[in-house]
Amino acid sequence: MLYKQIERNKRNTLFIVTGFILFVLAVGAALTYLTSGNYYSGMILAAIIGGVYTIVMLTSSTNVVMKMNLAKEVTSKKDAPFLWHTVENLAMAARIPMPKIFIIQDHSPNAFATGTSPQKGAVAVTTGLMSRLNREEIEGVLAHEVAHIRNFDIRLATIAVALVSAVAILSDLGARMMLFSRRNRNQKQHPAMLIVALLLLVLAPFVATLIRLAISRNREFLADASAIELTRNPYALASALQTITGIDTPVREASSTAAPLYFADPLKKKAANLFSTHPNPQERIRRLHNM
Repeated sequence: MLYKQIERNKRNTLFIVTGFILFVLAVGAALTYLTSGNYYSGMILAAIIGGVYTIVMLTSSTNVVMKMNLAKEVTSKKDAPFLWHTVENLAMAARIPMPKIFIIQDHSPNAFATGTSPQKGAVAVTTGLMSRLNREEIEGVLAHEVAHIRNFDIRLATIAVALVSAVAILSDLGARMMLFSRRNRNQKQHPAMLIVALLLLVLAPFVATLIRLAISRNREFLADASAIELTRNPYALASALQTITGIDTPVREASSTAAPLYFADPLKKKAANLFSTHPNPQERIRRLHNM
């Protein structure tokens, strides 16, 4: 059951990401089709913008995210022995280099991982997580974050953000071009296709955001399943999730930008819908109990 869950989540993620890339190319095609009747140049433009944004974001330092959340690095195992040894053991089980460890001074229990590769991975936990959860629950949460690093989920999330940015640029560029330039009338432009292209360009930012959030939610299910592969203890992770989501206090320093990185929604939004950064916690718990 566990490995079937992992394989299903991987297939779903691959399907969503492939669709996202094709969607970005389609937005680029719509841009130049509306203005000149040529869609090839728009696809090339979309690929260039998406590629540049992805490279820029992937090369951003992990320290930026940690500073954004006021996280302080643990540089010695003496400073947090249990935390250090737990992360070290989980990294060995996952067969990745030991991630850097950070602590956030906050009473709300939560954690997140960052880093675009296992070699640059980092895990941050709040003091609330260490004080309000038992050892098995903490291990489950840390296994979830180590799984994110092993699965290259942070890189995936970064690419998704870059593609959303590319779509926003293309959509804005299309609006400006249609407003300030005279479209080249081309007999090959079909009226129905013009309408489809226009709708695609207008709705693109909204659809792109939904796709990014779908990727974020799907990778949480995958990290849950991968964490159980490391700990063989689904009930501890389910218990930790129940405890964390049952506390209404948000993480003070968590922003909407960093929220998708956390183990559970740090902003404590009640509604679980298409615009949620995390899947419904009860659905996550249900799946954990079925493993």
